[in-house]
Amino acid sequence: MAQTDSASPAAEKEFTSFAEFYPFYLSEHANDTSRRLHYIGSLLVLAILLWALLTQKWLLLIALPLAGYGFAWVGHFFFEKNRPATFKYPLYSFMGDWVMLRDALTGRIRF
Repeated sequence: MAQTDSASPAAEKEFTSFAEFYPFYLSEHANDTSRRLHYIGSLLVLAILLWALLTQKWLLLIALPLAGYGFAWVGHFFFEKNRPATFKYPLYSFMGDWVMLRDALTGRIRF
């Protein structure tokens, strides 16, 4: 998959549904290392959330965006060399993180 920078026509398109957005989202995650960093961040979010719930240490919830977005943004800025879709499509991008993780875990896309 070709990398898409913020000046490309796809990046400027206005998406009206997640189904329309998701192929673009995947094209923005063509680099294996970037995708894996997203997976690590998402899995850490789940682990931190579970730990906070089990221990009732609610201050741990502050770490959720740091873990999730920190790993993802390293992938975008250093490996994909593109701007995260989160800045323009925060809800679709958040959904895309979880759908991409599910697709990787079920073998629909390359881990």
